[in-house]
Amino acid sequence: MASAPTLCITATNLLILLIFFLPSLVLSDCSCDEAEHSDHPSNGGESLKYKLAAIASILVAGAAGVSIPLLGKKVPALNPENHIFFMIKAFAAGVILATGFIHILPEAFERLTSPCLGENPWGKFPFTGLVAMMSAIGTLMVDTFATGYYKRQHFSKPKQVTADEERGQEHAGHVHVHTHATHGHAHGSASPSDEESLSDLIRRRIVSQVLELGIVVHSVIIGVSLGASQRPETIKPLLAALSFHQFFEGLGLGGCISQAKFRFSTMAMMVLFFSITTPVGIVLGIGISRIYHENGPTALIVEGVFDAASAGILIYMALVDLLAADFMNPRLQSSLRLQLGANISLLLGTGCMSFLAKWA
Repeated sequence: MASAPTLCITATNLLILLIFFLPSLVLSDCSCDEAEHSDHPSNGGESLKYKLAAIASILVAGAAGVSIPLLGKKVPALNPENHIFFMIKAFAAGVILATGFIHILPEAFERLTSPCLGENPWGKFPFTGLVAMMSAIGTLMVDTFATGYYKRQHFSKPKQVTADEERGQEHAGHVHVHTHATHGHAHGSASPSDEESLSDLIRRRIVSQVLELGIVVHSVIIGVSLGASQRPETIKPLLAALSFHQFFEGLGLGGCISQAKFRFSTMAMMVLFFSITTPVGIVLGIGISRIYHENGPTALIVEGVFDAASAGILIYMALVDLLAADFMNPRLQSSLRLQLGANISLLLGTGCMSFLAKWA
């Protein structure tokens, strides 16, 4: 049994659903559009040039960001066993945390409390907080149930070993262990430390896939919003800001993927999904730009709910699965210098991503 392909298929299906159904959901009319856009005339020809530049820039930035941590085998500083890697992961976790709190959650609040929506029920209940909270709880449930399921699959099954094989293996002083999670065989003592290492590996794989799921949802939405915009003065600052945004997010995701030790095909698939989701969203936005109304009630509700859910996922993953796991690590706690470095890196990550909120 392999957990990676199953969750990757789930991510693929979600991406396909977003690509085909999100544009159809957000096509609606709204009287707010005319008032909002009266002071900002559109320029389709000029805006298209910036959109094409954004596709190329964001694609390269995202691919570079997610690939850098995967070079750990060739670059010693990026090896997970190196102290610098702890600081890189802390910086990346800070980026993801700020993305959830500073970028996505305020956008969800803005959309779900827009004057274009009816006062009842949207103005009378904080739906954004509810969706984000339920999304975080849902992520916790997926996290724990998936981890528990794969642990039971790997550690609760009795080893099928014949008496002759057992005597021969005991005489040789070792036990033959087969693990699907590592996609191979390992000869050695089935000690508690081996089981703990396998448990950590399963955990890291689940974390990386759930994290990518949350990022993919948000990336498609911001891509559609950028592609549908007809105002060059809106697109220009977004081009640079979203490129940095994708690069920093890629660092965080790439760090998780590198520690999960996937097969090359699985890593390539995850890198590809992360790299293309925002550009695909921009292409979709360009395709529906003439009939898309960003202030339409349906568009505001759909995008607001998706943003709130994405924020809940990213905030949970950053605090629980990334920061708490690393900052409570005995290796980090035993070194004051490493602790200070990780905390400074965390603040730098949150600071850089928060600064980008001025433009995107």
